[in-house]
Amino acid sequence: MRYKKKSWQEKLADNKGYPKILKLEKRFPCYNAVHKMGAEAGDDVVLVNPSEVVEAMKEVSKGKLTTIIEICKKIAKKYQVKGCCSLLAGIFTMTAANASEEAARQGKNLHIPYWRTLKADGFLNEKYPGGAESQKILLEKEGFTVVQKGKRFQVQNYKDYLN
Repeated sequence: MRYKKKSWQEKLADNKGYPKILKLEKRFPCYNAVHKMGAEAGDDVVLVNPSEVVEAMKEVSKGKLTTIIEICKKIAKKYQVKGCCSLLAGIFTMTAANASEEAARQGKNLHIPYWRTLKADGFLNEKYPGGAESQKILLEKEGFTVVQKGKRFQVQNYKDYLN
């Protein structure tokens, strides 16, 4: 039987059994990132659905920015837990970006300003459609200054623009 690859838009569908609240364990792939947000082993953390990440991305208006960390903090607060799996949230931001571009090629608009969602510390996401270079162009069109740091790009003074 031949497997049909899911489209980016199909990958945005919510997963059964989520959101899921778990006790944070040091063996979790996202442990270090969640720990940096203040969660300790044994604290409750949430694994979310793509729709919750997309909802947070859609709330970022022109002239504002957010980061994966800020999205996680917002979602954790909603569930009254110490953290949110930033690895999963990062995957969902990338999925949303690709779904948005895929829909645009089909003449649809998902209204997800994905380019306004940055990685931690204000860095651009090389996994977005067209890579960090395309995100840089979209951000500069909105008036943000993007600087190169080594091989990576970062929005200058990004904290001043957080949603």
